Amino acid sequence: MAAGGGLPGLLPAQTQLEYALLDALTPQEKDNLVYQYLSKVDSWEQDLRVPDFGGDLEWLNTEGPISLYQDLCGKVVVLDFFTYCCINCIHLLPDLHALEHKYCDKDGLLVVGVHSAKFPNEKVLNNIKSAVLRYNITHPVVNDADATLWHELEVSCWPTLIILGPRGNMLFSLVGEGHKDQLFLFTSIALKFYKERGQITDHKIGIKLFKDSLPSSPLLFPGKVTVDNSGDRLVIADTGHHRILVVRKNGQILHTIGGPNSGRKDGRFSEAAFNSPQGVAIKNNIIYVADTENHLIRKIDLELEMVNTVAGIGIQGTDKEGGAKGEEQPISSPWDVIFGSSVSGTHEDDVLWIAMAGTHQVWALMLECGKLPKGSDLKKGTCLRFAGSGNEENRNNAYPHKAAFAQPSGLSLASEEPWNCIFVADSESSTVRTISLKDGAVKHLVGGERDPLNLFAFGDVDEAGINAKLQHPLGVTWDQKRKLLYVADSYNHKIKFVDPKMKNCATLAGTGEASNVVGSSLMQTTFNEPGGLCVEENGRLLYIADTNNHQIKVLDLETKIISMLPILHTEIFDDVDHPFIQNNKTANIPKLPKSALNIQLPSLTVIPGQTLQFLLRLSLPANTKLTEEAPSSWFLTAEGNEWLLQGQNPSGEIEDISHQPLISLQLPSSCLSSEAVLSIKVCLYYCSKDSSACMMKGISFSQLLQIADTNQGSTAQVELTYAF
Repeated sequence: MAAGGGLPGLLPAQTQLEYALLDALTPQEKDNLVYQYLSKVDSWEQDLRVPDFGGDLEWLNTEGPISLYQDLCGKVVVLDFFTYCCINCIHLLPDLHALEHKYCDKDGLLVVGVHSAKFPNEKVLNNIKSAVLRYNITHPVVNDADATLWHELEVSCWPTLIILGPRGNMLFSLVGEGHKDQLFLFTSIALKFYKERGQITDHKIGIKLFKDSLPSSPLLFPGKVTVDNSGDRLVIADTGHHRILVVRKNGQILHTIGGPNSGRKDGRFSEAAFNSPQGVAIKNNIIYVADTENHLIRKIDLELEMVNTVAGIGIQGTDKEGGAKGEEQPISSPWDVIFGSSVSGTHEDDVLWIAMAGTHQVWALMLECGKLPKGSDLKKGTCLRFAGSGNEENRNNAYPHKAAFAQPSGLSLASEEPWNCIFVADSESSTVRTISLKDGAVKHLVGGERDPLNLFAFGDVDEAGINAKLQHPLGVTWDQKRKLLYVADSYNHKIKFVDPKMKNCATLAGTGEASNVVGSSLMQTTFNEPGGLCVEENGRLLYIADTNNHQIKVLDLETKIISMLPILHTEIFDDVDHPFIQNNKTANIPKLPKSALNIQLPSLTVIPGQTLQFLLRLSLPANTKLTEEAPSSWFLTAEGNEWLLQGQNPSGEIEDISHQPLISLQLPSSCLSSEAVLSIKVCLYYCSKDSSACMMKGISFSQLLQIADTNQGSTAQVELTYAF
């Protein structure tokens, strides 16, 4: 057989194997068939060899570039050709995680992700880094930005797995998702086959996980955000921390539900667990959550402080019709949820609409008995498909079951006339579509193109209808006040708005550059793959989940001022080694933002028993005031010298910027060391007088204390001056 040839050269032999496997009745028969296949392929005159990785390619999760024929010689290698936007690629990751859990490089197996981008935005290494972190990918990933290896091997589909032998020789390929059994069968027999021939080596590969360098932050890849009808509470899907946060509009956390690790568990808030939750919808004290990677819809009761499952079985489903009771109905990667009302129901908000990204459809969960447009009566709890055939296409149709979507990822409702529709951010077709709530007809609004099979009609063009171009939009929200739809144009790093009457689409905020700048104007402000957004009912504030910047941005639609929502992150001491900490175990200590400045004060000579006074002299920017609802405060820390604070008052509030507190500290009469560093930290919440958006700022003063062995001295006063 000739060398090269790519995947087509492997196809005839592997097709014969797969037909034979269908007839095999026992695991032993399957093992023998794969073993015989390998004997045949290994005896070919020339290997089907894979070209080596280019020396100029960028790598993640490694100590440096990897060579297939040097570093990976003696390994069975699984090449995973993927692109991080692709839901099918995401579905494959648990199979790869399980394979890596069973075999490691010492056993002779290594998985290598070959990132071959669909969208231009996905070619950028920093964006791939974010995806590697978001999906907890721990194997080496190479950025094949120009799809060189993809084309050399004639790969044509995401995802595609190619299994290589220890000489870089192609053995098997698996196209698409759902081949876990074959993946494990092929790799296990390949390891056995080549170990028997002495060709497997146990040398380790230099792995350096990118996630180990990630700094901690209050939010990690927040995917979606919603606001309750009062506008007072936000619900944030803190996706990377696998939790749901309920916060006041000033950022103060009211409830933390789940996290920080992934899991699947109902129960009280303290024990509940989620896995990369995305969409959230709140009404009164009930929250529904699209628990994406658990393939579940969860219900949170804020009064009872309980979480329970209302749809899904915890395993990815393939059913594209539905109709079973929610908790018995398998579903696939729900990405967003919104409330709606049935046609004949007597209750408002008696339907939960679901963007079912995994099957490329929009589903409904009946919260009460009712009827969907052009449908029959449905019982409470029924979960079923409403629109979309399940084919991944950009197909509009008057009949909802004949229409087709491509990874719908965001939903918003406009129930009033003349709209009376659901807006859908259809990410893989780079379009925004509508579903009529009268008859279920699916229509085009902006983006994409007319050919329903072309999912590559993307770009960044502010125009009307089909002439407008988006790039993988993940979120939409309806502004009832202005009759506008806001779109998170995720891969263009912009927020756009659409007038559904004229079908005009234009940029509201963002430069198109992936970065994190709060500029003096909306067009100077930048985002990084914003994934969700919501507008409060009175139409004043637009909240944006700026996913890869790990924050929520707040856009005042009246003043056009943009700011960052501070998350009041609290920590409770759990160290019991020091009496001070034991006595103050319940004290919540705010965590200063990363931008907080640390000022080193001149060294101060003190004596045991002396009283120190720190006088705050802080000033706010012009035309701002302290936020009344937010607890601005000061607090003291002495890391490694907690004895310094024993019996002291370590914190207090700052209620009025014109009357700042005098902070007193009396040194112990018996000091345990000759020097110590005392930190005086201040956390201020303030807002501009013409805007209700709140800012959080922090400052830390470090005071080195030189403790002298003398009995003389009086009160020492230190001024702490800083202008924000």
